Amino acid sequence: MPGNHTPQLLKVQNFTVSRDGFGAGEGQSLERPFGHADPRTMIAWAGATASWPNRTDSGGSRGLDDYFTRDFHHNIGAEIMGRNKFGPQRGPWRDEEWRGWWGDEPPFHTPVFVMTHHERPSFTLSDTTFHFVNADPATVLDRAREAARGKDVRLGGGATVIREFLEADLVDTLHVAVCDMELGSGVRLWESPKELLDRFHLEVVPSPSGVTHHLFWRK
Repeated sequence: MPGNHTPQLLKVQNFTVSRDGFGAGEGQSLERPFGHADPRTMIAWAGATASWPNRTDSGGSRGLDDYFTRDFHHNIGAEIMGRNKFGPQRGPWRDEEWRGWWGDEPPFHTPVFVMTHHERPSFTLSDTTFHFVNADPATVLDRAREAARGKDVRLGGGATVIREFLEADLVDTLHVAVCDMELGSGVRLWESPKELLDRFHLEVVPSPSGVTHHLFWRK
């Protein structure tokens, strides 16, 4: 019906930071995608759930953590990420054979827009197509929304890219899981979640797993 158009949201989902606000550590490399941070510790809350996609047994926790893990792909039609999330190379592409951390079956199942100052041809792995875009956040979001065909767009990170979209006032909802560890240095999302309260409502929900889920939505 006319007037029933549902807006396409830009959503941050299941983004995990340390207690001191870092989404990744220092010294990212091919062997250490999260730098000195141990990703197994940071995302242990999701990996322990029944809905974790890499689970090989029938166990796993239910409840709040499982809900967020299960909801990750719901109504998502495209993803935006920074170049550091895609891979460890910096500057001009020296090796276009590099196709991301995820092998031949990336977990996105949608078009993915990689923000970079050094473009390269798009390519497809399984049901995921990666596009490399040198543009401002608003332009990248317009392209992602078009590719999403009416569905929402996920802003996948890392922390630097999320901050850029927050500064451009383009983010509609955020789910940030704060894990009970400190990194001391790295790539920081925030010093305090209170920094976002001028534009967002916030609900904080602790989980039995030890993480604290921070849910933000626009005022």
